[in-house]
Amino acid sequence: MAISEHDVRHVALLARLALTNEQVQHLARELSSILDHIGEIQALDLDGVEPTSHPFPVRNVMRRDEVRPGLSRDLALKNAPEARDGAFVIPRIVGAEEGA
Repeated sequence: MAISEHDVRHVALLARLALTNEQVQHLARELSSILDHIGEIQALDLDGVEPTSHPFPVRNVMRRDEVRPGLSRDLALKNAPEARDGAFVIPRIVGAEEGA
């Protein structure tokens, strides 16, 4: 199936893309080639072929989610540059340009 340069320009307009004439010609050829490949795939006889989402079995390789002890608050704040009332003290960045 051939994609015309008119079609490429229309899609570029919808996507708010500025394309040169060379880019339009190149994309028309590339998209036509892609659709030709899709046409070849659609022509295959796939009766009796089970649909798959993955070519290989998928298994979860992550560790079990187990509750484990974490850092104590004192240990977590031990190397903080500044801490107050059991929390990290960080510089204010939101609204800082307003002088507030």
